[in-house]
Amino acid sequence: MVKRFLYSQKAAPYVFVLPFVLVFLVFWLYPLASSVEMSFQKVMLGQSAQWVGFDNYAKLIDDSMFLKAVMNSVIYTVLTLVILIPLPMLFAVLINAKFMWGRELFKSVFFFPALTSVVVAGTIFRLMFGEMEGSLINSFLALFGVEPVKFLKGHVTGFIALLSLAVWRWMGVNILYFLAGLKNIPEDYYEAASIDGASTFQKFRHITIPLLKPTTIYVLTISIYAGMAMFVESLMLWNGNNSPQNIGLTIIGYLYRQGIEKNNLGFAATVGLVLLLVTMIINLTQLALSGLFRKES
Repeated sequence: MVKRFLYSQKAAPYVFVLPFVLVFLVFWLYPLASSVEMSFQKVMLGQSAQWVGFDNYAKLIDDSMFLKAVMNSVIYTVLTLVILIPLPMLFAVLINAKFMWGRELFKSVFFFPALTSVVVAGTIFRLMFGEMEGSLINSFLALFGVEPVKFLKGHVTGFIALLSLAVWRWMGVNILYFLAGLKNIPEDYYEAASIDGASTFQKFRHITIPLLKPTTIYVLTISIYAGMAMFVESLMLWNGNNSPQNIGLTIIGYLYRQGIEKNNLGFAATVGLVLLLVTMIINLTQLALSGLFRKES
């Protein structure tokens, strides 16, 4: 009977999808349900859980430090979107151009940073943007007569260091995404446009950008999630979760501070659920505005 079940055409789809369903239930749905329950409790290690109702949510709304973390995460996300979508698209177009030599070399060079551990990368960038005169960036600025800058102690300069790390690490990944999208654009479209006398810019505007829309939506979606969930980069850049005046505090950093450092797991679960909700709303909104849910006529 077992053999007949396994070889049954009706049962085969369910057998193939079963591993995903099990993983989804065990590692996503169950933890999510547990987090929802914990968000209404006061949970501390070594103590029994106590129901507190909506106290965690009320406390979260009134916490100025949480608002600071949200603002930092939103600013970081917006700036990475502004940089890490248009530039990778342009670089991908240039690398994919017929006149480009060393195409595979450029792909490897751009993608190599993504293979580097974020812990190692964060440590290196912390040394690069150090406040001493001998740090790499200050040594470069000294060539132009600029005094040493304490990058990691200022809000604007701190974000410059954080964005530099993000651009260095993820530029190549997004370039590969757009290169994959360019491969799906038929060459006939460009040949027809050339016959009609279209310029290179007109081809890019009227052919490349519209036909790269699915890739752009995908990169935008994962970039929003990555920006809102950023933590390790900030942790390593400031060598801990306590940056000066919390200029590097993110939502995940705030969650870590409440749940791990202060042993307030119920409140941390509340932070996690709010982050999930905010990220879903932002992504679903941009997907709706991009027409992904629109029915084709």
